[in-house]
Amino acid sequence: MEDKFSDKPHRMSDDPAVDLITSIYARHSVRGYLDKPVPHEILDRIFEIAQMAPSNCNVQPWKVYVASGALKDRLRDQMVANTVGGVKPNSDYPYRGDFSGEYRKRQVDCAVALYKNMDIQREDKEGRLRAIVRNFEFFDAPHIAFIGMNPEFGATVALDVGMYAQTFMLTLVAHGLASCPMGTMRNYPDLVRDAFDIKDGTKILFGICFGYEDPAVPANKTRTFREVISSSVTFRQS
Repeated sequence: MEDKFSDKPHRMSDDPAVDLITSIYARHSVRGYLDKPVPHEILDRIFEIAQMAPSNCNVQPWKVYVASGALKDRLRDQMVANTVGGVKPNSDYPYRGDFSGEYRKRQVDCAVALYKNMDIQREDKEGRLRAIVRNFEFFDAPHIAFIGMNPEFGATVALDVGMYAQTFMLTLVAHGLASCPMGTMRNYPDLVRDAFDIKDGTKILFGICFGYEDPAVPANKTRTFREVISSSVTFRQS
């Protein structure tokens, strides 16, 4: 995609998109997509908007690699083969999944809601494996974005990458598209580096699959709920 940035100020009326608050409430993780690629001109505009995300000292640390078509299919097949074959993940960044207390409860509640819609019972090991494999099939999305950064950056700058991802996902919603952020996309980073000929030391943090939601997929009925703000926000004046 060519760089379409210019010195001309952008007019909000140029984009037929929904408003920010509607996008925030509408965004949810979508695990099933239509076989319908997003036109390149729309992709260009979405990534142009996402580039406006805030960052520490404007360093813009994110690196984004978008696979579509035959390359996406090749990465899908390789990752599925690794997962089914029991190839041990070699993540660039370690993942701590040992949540406890209230955080563990929310994690379990989310899994229960998702598996219920997918009609997967607790004792259904085959069904659970299939659910895991679906991640590496990118949920049939036409596009998958792998997001990384230079390992010299620490946690502070990694927050910038998170803000970029949120800006990107909300912009997708505003343009009638859906997405699913996936930590599992960090499992086999060497495949991504090989696919995109990455030689600058970039390490892969996570991935986001995206496209047009398929409303017929049962998993897409899943919704999670947010706690009241008093559970996480404290107001004081003195």
